[in-house]
Amino acid sequence: MEYYNYIKALHLIFVITWFAGLFYIPRLFIYHIEAWAKPEPEKSILSTQLKLMTKRLWYIITWPSAILATLFAVWLLIIVPAWLQMPWMHVKLLFVVLLFAYHFKCHHIFKQMQNDKITWTSNQMRLWNEVSTLILFAVTFLVIVKDALNWIYGVIGIFLLAGMLMLGIKIYKRVRSKNPDA
Repeated sequence: MEYYNYIKALHLIFVITWFAGLFYIPRLFIYHIEAWAKPEPEKSILSTQLKLMTKRLWYIITWPSAILATLFAVWLLIIVPAWLQMPWMHVKLLFVVLLFAYHFKCHHIFKQMQNDKITWTSNQMRLWNEVSTLILFAVTFLVIVKDALNWIYGVIGIFLLAGMLMLGIKIYKRVRSKNPDA
């Protein structure tokens, strides 16, 4: 137990850097998608640069952070196995599974874009970008409140947040259509 706080701190640091990567990679995907609509040589120049940026972000920050966050989380569960008996932890682990599903889907999109296969629109990617935000809100409130029964209120809050995020995306789309430099 003397190392508990150090392990917890390292877990939180790598969760934060993992989310930083998961927040930024879809933004790079959006820029990449939008670069494909540009004329040559701008399209090729931007695409080459964005591929390099996403590759570095994905393999130097995001993947290592995901692995280290997971290792420190397992270590914490080994130190405090009683958490596995608590309902809030079951719900949290469900959200962690969803986070990994999101991560693996981002990896799939990353691989497609590295091969110049663009299958998403920039608006679809903007919506996809908000999934990690919703998972972060859910996990954070669950860990702080530690009450699986009250997570129902949290889910309602997440849906409200999702609605606000979608509304924000629609408003931003309108603003951009009137002013492309916005």
